[in-house]
Amino acid sequence: MNKSRGRPRGGSDAKERILAAAQASFLQRGYNATTMRSVAAAADVDPALISYHFGSKQGLFGGAMALGISPGQVIAQVLEGDPEQIPQQIIRSVLAIWDDPELGGSLTLLVTQAQRDPALLRAFREYVERELTARLAEHIGGTDATERAGAVLTVTLGLIFSRNVLGLNPTAAMDSERIVRLLAPGLAAVLRQTGSAPDGG
Repeated sequence: MNKSRGRPRGGSDAKERILAAAQASFLQRGYNATTMRSVAAAADVDPALISYHFGSKQGLFGGAMALGISPGQVIAQVLEGDPEQIPQQIIRSVLAIWDDPELGGSLTLLVTQAQRDPALLRAFREYVERELTARLAEHIGGTDATERAGAVLTVTLGLIFSRNVLGLNPTAAMDSERIVRLLAPGLAAVLRQTGSAPDGG
């Protein structure tokens, strides 16, 4: 008999149990130590049900933290695009998400709560390091890939804080494409660098 390829069984409240177990695990154990299998065990569901509902660990994190979108999945899609447009697309994606009242609102709430909650801050920091910095570093390659990926994140997080969290002008009032034109060259320069020392210096 062929196995069903539909939704794995887990009970009518399975998704809610998964989210509760995942949130507790992320806060208690951090992002890195939390596994989909351990969350499934805590929620008393088939691990396949987590994949069915959330797709991946980063999707589960987004659901558990009530985020409307997974930043890790967004950066993965950007990196699959035109290599020449990656700097522009990174900035456009950041602006599209954070300027959206619903999506940006949930992320801003997470960031502000993380500043007051050490457990949430640790989980969020580990998420960013693993799903954003590490993924970008792998794409960049080279001996200093992690440092350059960190530099890209520094620029984009600075943009988020100045524009969307603190509301600082002129960045907060600036047209999004103007921001792309201003910041993309710097990101492009970082992404083009190599691990070798510059000539003459």
